[in-house]
Amino acid sequence: MIDILFLVADLWLIFAGFFFGWRFIRRFKNYFLGIECLVVATSATNFLLWSLLSGDPNNPMYTIAYFLDAFSRSFGFTLVLILGLMMVTHNYRPRLWHEIGAFGLAFIGGALLVALHQDGTYGVGPATFFMVTNVIASLFVFYFAVRVWQAGARGWAMATAIITLIATYIALVYDFFPWPFDDELRTAFYAAALATWGTQGFVYYFAYKALHAHNARVSAAGSARIEATRA
Repeated sequence: MIDILFLVADLWLIFAGFFFGWRFIRRFKNYFLGIECLVVATSATNFLLWSLLSGDPNNPMYTIAYFLDAFSRSFGFTLVLILGLMMVTHNYRPRLWHEIGAFGLAFIGGALLVALHQDGTYGVGPATFFMVTNVIASLFVFYFAVRVWQAGARGWAMATAIITLIATYIALVYDFFPWPFDDELRTAFYAAALATWGTQGFVYYFAYKALHAHNARVSAAGSARIEATRA
């Protein structure tokens, strides 16, 4: 049953990452969130294939899995996430070099940190760094949730806050407090983590969509008032 839950959770993350990543790019031109979601989906796909076909730590897919994990946990689903959300919270319009620089930093972070990975774990230093970046990103997401609440989408605001709290707990468990009841491959943990990350993509997309629609209505109303004044 745990193995089945793990597979379902991984498939859910793959779907959410590819689907909502593409939607972020196509509908909102948000390459920060879109590309990061696609990276997460690619990571989940690689993880699924490695789990089903190999499971060998010496397989190159294992190294790729940890690189993509470090990519997202260092600056991907942290700095890149914040910049992406700022496009709807602060009307931030990034230049191309902003996007290239952010993903370049995530690539370098992933490459450096994966080298510190040994025996299925990170050392205290990298693990602490991951936790700090997660907390910083989570604080901004809570601010984003407040903005979504003020926009009237209170259900999505609450869902954003709840799933972010769960994701922060998952990040804490990841490196510091492994579940004592789990098996040696941490199947139960990874099932919970993959399900959480997929749900994050789902919730964040619709919360973003709600705030974007609210901003569009406010902008349209402001333009109408200006036109009325000129008339």
